[in-house]
Amino acid sequence: MPKLDSIDIKNFKSNTGFVFDNISLSYQLYGQEIGDSPIILVNHSLTGNSSLTGDKGWWSEIVGIDKTIDLNYFTVIAFDIPGNGYYHPTIENYMELSCKDIAKIFYLGLEKIGVSSLFAIVGGSIGGGITWEMASLKNKFAENIIPVACDWQTSDWILANTYLQKRILKNSQNPLEDARIHAMLSYRTPISLNNRFSNKKSEKGSYLVEEWLSFHGESLLKRFNLEAYKAMNHLLSTVDITEDDKEPQEVLSKIKSNIHIVSIDSDYYFTLERDIYTYNLIKSVKQNIYHHIIQSVHGHDGFLIENEKMSKILSKILIESKNGNNTRKSKQRLSI
Repeated sequence: MPKLDSIDIKNFKSNTGFVFDNISLSYQLYGQEIGDSPIILVNHSLTGNSSLTGDKGWWSEIVGIDKTIDLNYFTVIAFDIPGNGYYHPTIENYMELSCKDIAKIFYLGLEKIGVSSLFAIVGGSIGGGITWEMASLKNKFAENIIPVACDWQTSDWILANTYLQKRILKNSQNPLEDARIHAMLSYRTPISLNNRFSNKKSEKGSYLVEEWLSFHGESLLKRFNLEAYKAMNHLLSTVDITEDDKEPQEVLSKIKSNIHIVSIDSDYYFTLERDIYTYNLIKSVKQNIYHHIIQSVHGHDGFLIENEKMSKILSKILIESKNGNNTRKSKQRLSI
C-alpha cells in the first residue's frame, strides 16, 4: 500500500504577493520507485484526493497492477491540492491562492522528491486546469499532457456556478450538502437522470432522484469539511494560463508537450464546443495536438463513469508514447 507523505513548502509567495510561511503538500507514490520507470503525475478533481487506487481510490478502475496506468511499469505520483483537507488542516488565506500557484507548488514538490521530468500529466476537472497551468509554466517538463473534462481558462459559465456555490456555502443551513446537490446537477445531464430514475419513488414515498441527491450530499459531509470545499470552489474559479495580457494562442503554442485533450460530448460544465475551439486554436500553430471525445449521456462525470472508454483513450496514448510513435498518421480527433 502507498504511504501518505508530506513536503513542507516554505515561504511560498503567491501571485497576489501574499507569502505563506509554510504549505504542507501531501502526496502518495504508486508503482515503481522514482528513477526506475516513466513517471505519471495524476491531478485530482475538486472533491478528490491523492488516493488513486485500492478500496478508497477514486480512479482504481484506471490505476493499478495490470490496469491501464499499469503500476508494474509506471511510477505514479498524486499530490493533494493544498487546502483540500485530506491530510493536513485546511489553509487559511486560501483566497490568496490560484491554480497557477498550485501548479508552482506541485513543481516545487516534484523537485523536492527528485523528479526532473515527467512522462505524462493527467488531470480531470480542476485537476485538468492545473495540468494546463503546469504545461504553460514549464512547456516541456512533461512529454505528454492529458487534460480531461476541463479548460485552460475559467469560463463565465464556471464563474457563474462557483459564484452560486459560494452563496450556498455561505447562506445555507446545510451548506456542504446543498452545495453538493447543486454540483451534482452540473456534473450530470437531464438524460442521465431521467434514464436512471424514470420518476420512480422509493418505499418511503420520496422520489428516487431526491434520495440519490441527498445521498451524495450526506456522503460528502462525511469525508469533507466546509473550509476545504470553499477553498476548492475558489480555486476552480481561478484557472487561467494567460497572464500579462498575452493572447491564449501565444501561450498555448509554446507548450512543447504532446497535448491530448479529452472531452465528454454531453459535458455542459466544460463544454465540447470550448474544447473544439481550443483544439483548432492550437492546431493552427502546433502539430502534436490531439482531441479525444467520449460519447456519454452522463455529462461532466463521464470521465469517472465511462471507465472502458477512458481506458481505451489512455491506453492508446500511453502505448504509442512508450513506443515513440508520436507522429501517427491516424485522425487527430477521435470519438469513442
